[in-house]
Amino acid sequence: MIELHRVSRTYGEGATRVEALVEIDLHIPAGQFVSIMGPSGSGKSTLLNLVSALDVPTAGTIRIDGQDIGTLDDDALTLFRRRKVGLIFQFFNLLPTLNAADNVLLPVMLERKATAADRDRALAILDSVGLGKRAHHHVHELSGGEMQRVAIARSLILEPRLILADEPTGNLDSATGRSILELLKRTARDHGTTVVMVTHDRAAAEAGDRLVRLRDGHLEGDEAVTVPSVGGVG
Repeated sequence: MIELHRVSRTYGEGATRVEALVEIDLHIPAGQFVSIMGPSGSGKSTLLNLVSALDVPTAGTIRIDGQDIGTLDDDALTLFRRRKVGLIFQFFNLLPTLNAADNVLLPVMLERKATAADRDRALAILDSVGLGKRAHHHVHELSGGEMQRVAIARSLILEPRLILADEPTGNLDSATGRSILELLKRTARDHGTTVVMVTHDRAAAEAGDRLVRLRDGHLEGDEAVTVPSVGGVG
């Protein structure tokens, strides 16, 4: 599903040069739930941005579903992100003029006119993340945790092949965090969706099938999670 071959990303030049990632080799098969951990500045968010095609590597190749995304033009990259990738941002990126249900429907509305079936699916997903009664509330009426759950629901609406999550439980209480991790686990297990999650929380990371650790832009560790768990999140 995801193949990184000798991927590097540098920023700046000379004295200001920063090597965010250094020759990363990584293969993630379809349907796997992978957690990425590392200290601040280790390259976690950079890796997520490269896989989502929000940034481009300085060197190396990235293939998603066999497609070298470095060969795609801007229009093709936009369609790739819209149709194949569900993005869960740390800071939500919700539209304040829309209610929760319409924020969830936004990826559909960018593709075509939303149908009654689309709206029913959006409401069902909101219900699955505990927001069924908040579907018609606007962003300013939602708490931070509720906004994060709307962002997660939005990432699922088009049933993407790949979900990329940046600290999806960082703004949630323990109980809600566990429910979100369980939802991501079920999505990977039941639909064959590949999930890549950046987190600083070891307990959250252990909800996945596999733990990849970065340090100073290098791949420091890559291990299977022997007993995936969603306990103790928060």
